[in-house]
Formats: sequence, structure tokens, C-alpha cells
Amino acid sequence: MSENQKPIDFVIIWVDGNDKEWRAEKSKYDGGISGNANSEVRYRDWDNLQYWFRGVEKFAGWVNKIHFVTWGHLPKWLDTSNPKLNIVNHRDYIPEEYLPTFSSHTIELNLHRIKGIAEQFVYFNDDMFITAPTKPEDFFVDGVPCDTFALDCICFNKDSAGFFNAADVTIINDHFDKEKVLRRDFGKWFNPKNHFKNIVRTVLLLPWHWFPGFYYQHTPNSFLKSTFEEVWEKEHAALDTTCRDKFRKSGNVNQWLMKYWQLASGNYVVRRDSFAYCYHLKEYNYPALLKDIPSRRHNMICINDTVDTFNFDEKKQGVIEAFEKLLPEKSSFEL
Repeated sequence: MSENQKPIDFVIIWVDGNDKEWRAEKSKYDGGISGNANSEVRYRDWDNLQYWFRGVEKFAGWVNKIHFVTWGHLPKWLDTSNPKLNIVNHRDYIPEEYLPTFSSHTIELNLHRIKGIAEQFVYFNDDMFITAPTKPEDFFVDGVPCDTFALDCICFNKDSAGFFNAADVTIINDHFDKEKVLRRDFGKWFNPKNHFKNIVRTVLLLPWHWFPGFYYQHTPNSFLKSTFEEVWEKEHAALDTTCRDKFRKSGNVNQWLMKYWQLASGNYVVRRDSFAYCYHLKEYNYPALLKDIPSRRHNMICINDTVDTFNFDEKKQGVIEAFEKLLPEKSSFEL
């Protein structure tokens, strides 16, 4: 890390879907909720979290602190005495009026309240991994988050996050003028690092006078704590309403709002699109995933479980074997 680089923390949220106490508490509030928001797919265990820690230690050893956010359960193999590890219970940072919560939105929208969290932090879901060497400047440059930019359309279907995306973009359009942002950030919008396909996507959506949506990689995000504080100050009602829902609902906003806010503000440095990649786990891209993990094709990946992930046990074992080729040695975070 350079002398001018300030500390960068990592934040990861995790839930043990097999925890009987957690499932019992969840059942008190779910009221028979069905659909993607409460699907078992959202909670089933791929048994690969140890590779997240191995990847961080091997490829991002410069990280300042890891904040491990949990309902209360912990992996049996986790060494909680590791000096870089901060165990964070929901009760430690989420306001009492929002608890208990089973909504990732509430857990994510309050991350800035974690005691001691750095101004610069990278947020991971537990299906996102570092799989090749990284440096601090891949995430922040002179205190500015790194990201890939493109305009995009919002996709709506029963299994998509389109409804949340729409709520986020509605707020962005209330606060930012697309044409003014384009003039200010022309060089960023059309930077070759964004990749040709993303630039074409942006060009095709230029005729609209408002933001139709933003390209979202569904990979780890670089955030500023101050961004969360600013959005909470200016859009408290929207965030408060979301956080009072025990489960995800259409009309909620989510942490993408913070990402979009940074993009619309121009508060980002363009990072190459291929740095991170999301595998929405389906039959056609599963073989590529197994090949790309040990080959270090991308620096960061997301293995996104979906309702179209068939033969779960077989795929789970295949992913574990691929990670073993890349990261066979235990990290200092494992007992």
C-alpha cells in the first residue's frame, strides 16, 4: 500500500441457512412469504466460505480490517482471534427499530454504522470471491472508488431485482440531471476500460433525457462511508421505509443506490470491466466457471445461485474442487 493510500476495509455478510434457531426466528415473521425474496436458494450453503478468506489473504493481504456480519452464528472453523477480523452482530450496528431483519437490504443499507469501519470499504456478498492478485488501487485511487460505468435498461421479472433497481434509479433522477452529468463525465462514460459492449449500451441509451438505469456487475463494490451518510441524510424516508420491512419487498431500495449515487456524482475512477465477473450459475456457464477459477481469469468473481441452478449437490462439489486447485492451503482465519 502506498503512503498516500488510506486504510481499506472489507465487509462480508453471511447467514447460516441451516441454523435451527435462525430458521425458527425467521418463521415467526415470514408469514408464509413465497417467491424469490424468501426462496431457499437465497440461504442454501455452498460450503465454500473458507475460500473467501483464503482468497483475501493470498490476493489482498493489504486489507486493513475484515468486518464479518452475521445474525449471530459463526462457521465452526473460523478463528475469531485473528487480529484483522471483526465479528459484527446485526444488533451491533442496525438500529433497534429495524430488528430482527431477514432482508439483505436492511443489513446492507446500515453498513456505515459499523463501529470503526473505515471511510473506504469494499462490500462482498458471501458468494463473491477474490481469485487473482489485487492491489489497493484496484478499489480506490486517492480516496475515490473504482468502478465500471455504463447506462443500462431495467429488467423486470419475478426473479430479478428490477423493482429495487427502479426504486434506486427513481431517486437518482430526482437528484441528478443526466445531460449535465454526461457533459461533466464524458471522458469517464466513454473510457475504453468500460469495454466496447458497455460503451455501445451507453450510446444506445443517450436519447433518453433521464437515467434509464445503470450497468451492474453484481460483484464486490467499493464504497465510501460518507456516501451512505449523505444518502441517508437526503433520502431518509425511503431508506427508513425499506429497513422497516422484515423481508425484501418491491418498492424497496437497496445498496445499489449507493453505487448509483457515486456514479451519478462522478465520484469514481474507471476500472476495466474484466476485473470482475458474475457467473449466474446455469448449465451453459458452469463449465466456464470451473475452468476460470483455477486459471485466475478474473480478479473477482460472483457465483450467483439461481432458481435455474440444477443438480445443486453436484455443482457444489465441482465448485469446491475448482477452489481447491486455486486455494488449497488454509488461511490464518481458519482453525
